[in-house]
Amino acid sequence: MTKNNPTSSSMVTPRSPPKKQINLLRGWPNTSLLPTKAIQNASNKVLSNPDLANPGLLYGPDTGPSSLRESVATWLRGFYSEYYPPTSAREENIPMNQDNQGKIISPDADRICITGGASQNLACILQTYTDAKVTRVWMVTPGYFLAGRIFDDSGLKVAAVGEGDEGVDLEDLESKMEEAEKKDTGVKPIKDPKSRPWGKIYKNIIYCVPTFSNPSGKTMSLSCRTQLVKLARKYDALIVTDDVYDFLQWSTNSSSRDSPLKKTILPRLVDIDRTLDPIPNSDSFGNAVSNGSFSKIAGPGVRTGWAEATPKFALGLSLVGSSRSGGCASQLTATIIDQVLRSGDLMAHIEGVLQPAYKNRYERLMEAVMRELGPSGVTVENTEEVTVFGGYFIWLNLPRGIDGELVAQMALEDENLVVAKGSIFEVQGDDSVKLPRGLRLCFSWEEVDDLEEGVISASTTATLLGLRIKNMSPINIPPINHINKRNDRGLDYNAENSGIKAWYGYLAYRQEGKQMANKVMSSSELEDIGCTSDVFAADET
Repeated sequence: MTKNNPTSSSMVTPRSPPKKQINLLRGWPNTSLLPTKAIQNASNKVLSNPDLANPGLLYGPDTGPSSLRESVATWLRGFYSEYYPPTSAREENIPMNQDNQGKIISPDADRICITGGASQNLACILQTYTDAKVTRVWMVTPGYFLAGRIFDDSGLKVAAVGEGDEGVDLEDLESKMEEAEKKDTGVKPIKDPKSRPWGKIYKNIIYCVPTFSNPSGKTMSLSCRTQLVKLARKYDALIVTDDVYDFLQWSTNSSSRDSPLKKTILPRLVDIDRTLDPIPNSDSFGNAVSNGSFSKIAGPGVRTGWAEATPKFALGLSLVGSSRSGGCASQLTATIIDQVLRSGDLMAHIEGVLQPAYKNRYERLMEAVMRELGPSGVTVENTEEVTVFGGYFIWLNLPRGIDGELVAQMALEDENLVVAKGSIFEVQGDDSVKLPRGLRLCFSWEEVDDLEEGVISASTTATLLGLRIKNMSPINIPPINHINKRNDRGLDYNAENSGIKAWYGYLAYRQEGKQMANKVMSSSELEDIGCTSDVFAADET
């Protein structure tokens, strides 16, 4: 070893200082987009008024503060108004109810349960409405990668269902549910339904992000939503939808660039379940729950969200053990958020700050991707004929034969760029939906100029991998750990194809050093793809 030899080390050209890290994986809002002033004003109002402060600092109703339930119901009715039944139909023969502290609430508010955010509430839904022995989970894939741990904590088996062109592959889903139902005949639940009259056990859970999906950015079509609800009714399934990006929407039409979108583009699945013809002799729990959160619009630190479902479902959800013991999961913050909603400040922030800011970020990122990566054969999911886009993410499809995991690894090591590889959005242990060529980019966290810089870094990585070679053959490339065996056996590297050759040369250099790389490419060819002699010297000491 010569690493500590002064004579040898003095001959090594120092590496360039590390680049500033750009993180296009993190799905957080940029701090400049937080409604700090509105929350400060609401906090001052609450904490300076004992009538608000005292209830806010004590245990709250299991279903959440009735005032916030009313505010959320009114707010959602305004945004989804086209898909709500008329007032007369809503209120006909529906009595006004009371929460467990005796406060009267309206029929719409009766459908709302205040939660500690979408993640916490998903766990509560599973605790209340599933059984590890009889309930199966179907995750639309690519899916939100951190949800898997929540299902795992509940002891549930998760299987993948393809997203397809419409938002979920309904044929695949029904086939898998039908097959599972045959296998599970006669299986009895661990939980005793008789001891839990406030809840029920669903045979199936269907989990998805139907609007501006995380990670694909795709929005499920109306026909697919309707058919999915009908399928859920047929197979005793509960559709759990993370409806956390719905308000973050903008028009891609240049003629309406500056107009905020005040209404939803599509009904939620819970709206469809509410308005479809009722099921005869149903148990009134319904087949869909909307899992909402203020994390993406007010800030994830508020840890406050809501669930909307049938009144019976919302009540059962509020009776989960953690709420029965501790009351509302975020009582003080919920009290503050109620004031932000009632003042109109939150909707003003959404329309005046978030929608235009995210539209600008999305456009800047898309322009950079098409300019820097488009010529390499990289495509973006869900961009053709889309008039409204939203959310935090875009999904890149790499050319055939290019491994997204390796691209993500090299981007981090070479460019200090963090991107999400497609494989993390698969259902672990289920190979039916594989995503080896996918990458997710998030445009919500980094500064706007850094979004473009990040794509340039990704393009640099792509260049080193030989993606820009025009004649690159669309074949699956064997893993790098086969290089030694291939070379020893005299197998062809497809050397006449410069793209494949560059790929192998770079990988051989990265993992084995210059000597192995020279078996694939000459030193001058390696230098052409960024493997300079100075870098070799630094790595070999």
